[in-house]
Amino acid sequence: MAKIKITQIKSIIDRSERQKRTMQALGLNKMNQSVEVEANAAIIGMVRKVNHLIAIESL
Repeated sequence: MAKIKITQIKSIIDRSERQKRTMQALGLNKMNQSVEVEANAAIIGMVRKVNHLIAIESL
């Protein structure tokens, strides 16, 4: 599977609890933090829900 790099670019303050939990599930807790994950269906679904808070790069 392909890997993607996800970076948090916006704060989760004043966001819904669902979006906050999605960011935690992706492994993002702080601004400008990055994680590398496998691009499977579950991850892609989570990315779509919080795409306004993150930046995505293909590896």
